Amino acid sequence: MDASRSFELDEIDWRLLDALQADARLSYNALSKRVHLSPPAVAERVRRLEAAGVISGYRATVDPARAGQPLLAFIQLRCSLGRCLLKTTTADTYPEVVEIHKLSGEHCTVLKVRAASLGHLEGVIERIGEHGQINTYVVLSTAFEGRPVSAVAPERPVTRSEGWSS
Repeated sequence: MDASRSFELDEIDWRLLDALQADARLSYNALSKRVHLSPPAVAERVRRLEAAGVISGYRATVDPARAGQPLLAFIQLRCSLGRCLLKTTTADTYPEVVEIHKLSGEHCTVLKVRAASLGHLEGVIERIGEHGQINTYVVLSTAFEGRPVSAVAPERPVTRSEGWSS
C-alpha cells in the first residue's frame, strides 16, 4: 500500500490498536474477547493492519534510567553548510541519539539524546556541536510521554479573525 495514502480504520480496528498498544503480547484469544470477534477474525484483521503498515512492529519498552541512561536532552541543531549531521554521519556515529526530527524554522533538526552521566552528555554535545550551532535542553522530568495513536477527533472549528479579513 502507498505510504502516502491513509488506511481506513473502523471502530473494531481502533479497539484492536488500543489493546495492542497497551500490551502487544496479547494473544488472538485475549484480543478476541476485547473486541467481540472470533480469534480467526482478529488474526485476519491484525494481519491486514500489518500488511497495510498501520502496525509497523512490536517492541519491548525499556526504562532508560534503569538501563543506565538516566539523562535525557533535546538538542536543536542548525547545521553549517556542508556539515549536515544527517548527510555526514550515520546512526552508528551517535548511539546516544534516539530520535531525529527535521524541522522548519530557525533550526533544521532536533535530536533526542540519552546519556549515562553529565560528562557523557557534555561529550556528545561537543561532538554534535561540530556540525553547527546548537541549543541544548536537559530534561529535568517528564510529565507526560508515550501517548498511543488513537482515532482522530472530529476537526475543531476555527474562529475567524474579524480584524484581519479584507
